[in-house]
Amino acid sequence: MPRMLDVSDDVRAEIGDEEADRLLAGENTPGSYDCTSCRTPGDAEQERTSTVLFVGDETAVLAFAHATCLPSQIVTVSEEQLQGAVRSITGDDGGAPADAAPNQAVLGVTSGLVLIEGELRPALVVEPTGAIARPGAAPGGGDDFLPLLIEQGFLPAASLDSVPPPLPGWSVLLAMGQLHAVLQPGTGGGSPVAWWQAHHPLQVTEDWRTAANKTQTVLLFAAPAGSIGRQPREDMLRDALDRAATHGRLVAASMPLAGT
Repeated sequence: MPRMLDVSDDVRAEIGDEEADRLLAGENTPGSYDCTSCRTPGDAEQERTSTVLFVGDETAVLAFAHATCLPSQIVTVSEEQLQGAVRSITGDDGGAPADAAPNQAVLGVTSGLVLIEGELRPALVVEPTGAIARPGAAPGGGDDFLPLLIEQGFLPAASLDSVPPPLPGWSVLLAMGQLHAVLQPGTGGGSPVAWWQAHHPLQVTEDWRTAANKTQTVLLFAAPAGSIGRQPREDMLRDALDRAATHGRLVAASMPLAGT
């Protein structure tokens, strides 16, 4: 039975026609697989299946996903993130996350609904676990997290009275009701790359997903370490965001929802 496999033009260009044809012929494709998106079993002989190519700085890993979860695509990540993806694909969760080197700050992401202009808006709040230094800067040189984001196009948020403006080329990847990544534009107009990627897909609430599907837009707020914290309720999250905005410690943007 022919494999029900999708290989996008981008993936074909990266792996070459010969390898793509072998995949489509079923020579190098496992009949059954664990979907790299929803982590449930799939069968390339029974259902449409997407090839997803994770590309790092030096290596690349080909994974498979239900076509209903993700389209065939290239996802460009750092070499460290790629090792995390490999562990996710293989199910090997031993050890620390790949991008959580000792004393290295990582990005924490919280989802919640924020009331703006009389409507509950789906939002992500990003807060590092420590100070973020500019690449190449000497240790202890301060926290450049917000300046770096402003250079990327995020705008300072003095209040939460209005929806922040869109940030071109950025998107939030949601698949099968789970949060997978925040994507930013690739260099030179190439494929989007993961600015933040979940080691394991993060579950969002039904209300959050409903609001995101309704507006097809997600708001992203970011603040330096120690500004927001883990808040147990959405009203407390809103209060923390308001405080960060008042003290000039909040940037924001809106971006389209990719996936469902």
